[in-house]
Amino acid sequence: MPRVDAIEIVEDFTASARCDEGFLHVRRYRARNRRVDGSPSGTYRIDVLDRPSLDAVAVCLWARTPRGVEVLLRRQLRPAVLFRRGKVRALPEAEPLLYEEIVAGLVEPGEKGLGALRRRGADEASEEAGFVVDPSRLVPLGAPFYMLPGIISEKIHLLEAEVPRGEAEGEHDAPLEGDGSPLEEGATLLWRGLDEAIAACESGEIEDAKSELAFRRLRDRLRGDAQVGR
Repeated sequence: MPRVDAIEIVEDFTASARCDEGFLHVRRYRARNRRVDGSPSGTYRIDVLDRPSLDAVAVCLWARTPRGVEVLLRRQLRPAVLFRRGKVRALPEAEPLLYEEIVAGLVEPGEKGLGALRRRGADEASEEAGFVVDPSRLVPLGAPFYMLPGIISEKIHLLEAEVPRGEAEGEHDAPLEGDGSPLEEGATLLWRGLDEAIAACESGEIEDAKSELAFRRLRDRLRGDAQVGR
């Protein structure tokens, strides 16, 4: 499949769209605080952004190689970041078409419990990276967390699994199936050394916060395992 080199807006229907339809739902409230003495605060507005599921998994796939530990990243289209172009921004910034992050996906309705999170992580590893991983090998990587708790209700559950490195070198095409969305087109996979990936996060070459957190937690975990002789 040819690589994607741009996203073209066919229609902007923002003005006519409801805030509670589509992939993202914006809940708009007027609220007030209730204090312990029973008195209320002034009324203020709250906007909350919901996705179809309140939870998501992000999977850090890694391998031991002669060069050290390497982690797998996926370069893919991210329109919300891409559409910053042409707008007023605090600092100059790079404008790549594809953005690097670890494999991730929404938890499906009805999927509950650690076992379900592991199965969802295994499905995402297969769909987005082409790795068949036994769900039992996916291990929680620290506690789940919120990305923007003042606005977005989604909680992210980090998982990690060691996988075989394989023979692929450099950047290569991701599996074509993905989730069937055109947003999956043109995605590529690449391996980075763990320390190199963390350095790329610090320099701004990788700008995805969940990926940086996963890399740092993985490095801490592997160092701890080494200290106890595992």
